[in-house]
Amino acid sequence: MIRFGLGLFLAVFLLLAQGAVAAPPPVEAYGKLPGVEEVQISPSGTRYAFIATEGEKRRLYVATADGQPLRLAEIGTTKVRGLEWAGDNHVLVTLSATVTLGPQFTTWRAELISVAAMNVDTGNIVQVFARHGDKVVNAVFGSYGTAQVDGHWYGWFGGRSCDSDRTGCYGIHNYEDLYRVDLDTGSLTIASHGRSDSDGWLVSPAGEVVARSFYNEKNGGWRILAGKEGDQVLAAGQNDFGGTSDLNFGRTADTVLVDAPNGATDETRGGYSFRELSVGSGAGPAGIDTSGMVTPIVDPATHLWIGETLRNDEQEKTFFAPALEARWRGARKAFPNNIVHLKSWSTDFNKLIVFTDGGDDSGTYWLVDIQKHSADPIGSQYPTVKSKDVGPVGMVDYRAADGLALHGVLTLPPGKPAKNLPLVVLPHGGPEARDYAGFDWWAQAYASRGYAVFQPNFRGSSGYGVRFRNAGLGEWGHKMQTDISDGVAELAKKGIVDPKRACIVGGSYGGYAALAGVTVQQGVYRCAVAVAGVADLSDMLIREHKITAAPTSSGTRYWRAFMGAESSTDSRLDPISPSIQASRADAPILLIHGKDDTVVPIEQSETMEHALSRAGKPVEFIKMNNEDHWLSREETRMEMLKAAVAFVEKYNPPN
Repeated sequence: MIRFGLGLFLAVFLLLAQGAVAAPPPVEAYGKLPGVEEVQISPSGTRYAFIATEGEKRRLYVATADGQPLRLAEIGTTKVRGLEWAGDNHVLVTLSATVTLGPQFTTWRAELISVAAMNVDTGNIVQVFARHGDKVVNAVFGSYGTAQVDGHWYGWFGGRSCDSDRTGCYGIHNYEDLYRVDLDTGSLTIASHGRSDSDGWLVSPAGEVVARSFYNEKNGGWRILAGKEGDQVLAAGQNDFGGTSDLNFGRTADTVLVDAPNGATDETRGGYSFRELSVGSGAGPAGIDTSGMVTPIVDPATHLWIGETLRNDEQEKTFFAPALEARWRGARKAFPNNIVHLKSWSTDFNKLIVFTDGGDDSGTYWLVDIQKHSADPIGSQYPTVKSKDVGPVGMVDYRAADGLALHGVLTLPPGKPAKNLPLVVLPHGGPEARDYAGFDWWAQAYASRGYAVFQPNFRGSSGYGVRFRNAGLGEWGHKMQTDISDGVAELAKKGIVDPKRACIVGGSYGGYAALAGVTVQQGVYRCAVAVAGVADLSDMLIREHKITAAPTSSGTRYWRAFMGAESSTDSRLDPISPSIQASRADAPILLIHGKDDTVVPIEQSETMEHALSRAGKPVEFIKMNNEDHWLSREETRMEMLKAAVAFVEKYNPPN
């Protein structure tokens, strides 16, 4: 439940602006939830909103552009996933909670999404679907934009409708319908009926369904159709790994920008390329990028495609309109020593919300006024981590043993020469993700204790193109793993680190890489810490089958391709499963796992602990109550970080 008030508003502003801390911060300071996050400016640029966190409690703040408080809403311990404006008077907060799915699913846990809309002028708050338990499940399964129609603001959301069952909406459709929801009253109507292969909708600023997408999980066929009922095929194709990831408008309101999957037989299998299609004729494509290195910038108010982000190491943004491009370039010049991220903007692009980090900045949000040539700080991400406590960060280029060009992020301890340092290797999760240079709370926590921290973007990572991603297919426990240790060898060759003093730490897939680093591999690391790590690949595939309730799906095809397996019983999984290889462990292992993890179940770590114990290998296991896969709670996040750092310090002392 969200409650609102104004009593503590100014107190929090003062708290976020407090002066420097005299002593270096404890490890827990890096594990705190961000003090300020999700800063968004309204379309007119006259108001902005953000989430502030104090301990376990979160609050939504709304202020005028000159800093005058307008609203405060108590969010409590609910997990915040996003924030956006609908016009200048409605703020939508996306939340999530870990729940058990009804009496017939007593052992099944899921992370469900909800959306709360606040009218800034009245303070009234409406939770989408909350008052319609006899019609639709109280959870949001997709957000498709907002629009003002006949003087009222509405949002369009995917909802699972109830059938004729009257026992509390336990009989529900296994697909989503598109609902139009009044953001002031919560009243709803079905805007478009879904079906089992529905994948998403595109809604215009006038509130009309312009296009919709479909994906057949069984055979991998996808289609983009124009109109509410889908009476015109705009594009179609085949892809093993999923349908269209997004639908947006193109550069004009009569076009659709489709992030369309590439064909299954193409060498860029499983990748996506942008196509700008005419709604009237389906003509196109235009503006294609098949590399997988470009993402579109879509204006939240007009819904139009206005620019692109090149997913290189700098995440460089460009805008089609020369005026917008000039303003963005000017804003970046205001922060010459930091990495600058554009987070939000007014429709006229005169006011921008930017986030800076890197250099000596632990993360700061700014309100940039183009016309006034000013940049005013809104708040700090980690207010107790000061400039002197931030370690320098940069990119490292190296090559894998087979010659593939690779890149990684290196964070150095503040105030120490980059020579013969102890090392913490911190591979990312995903595995189809990547790390960028900037302030990373995990990396900086270890750097503050005297370690160099290496975050390798091994093959299979995103951001380097589809071919680089596809180089990771079939390479779990193989080249994806040796890419990491090849980076350690390169840093040692340069004299930056001591290769005999290295530990490996990671979460999710990074947790798998940590476990594999001391079981599938040997002789590289002195210890391993796995947070929510995958230990038994066969069990993970079996779980995917249960989730989809189908022998084949995009999810099972995707994971089998990455793992290099034909099925969950494929014998090729055993040599790369850390739990199966537990007897080969050559270093102490710390397992940390949240009991509410709905992505990698805690049973994965339990299986690993049992296997290590049976083999007589040193292992410690920390189970975190009420914690999910993303370390969303401050108390347990700090618990994790404190334990992980202490474990590394024990087995790989920095001095």
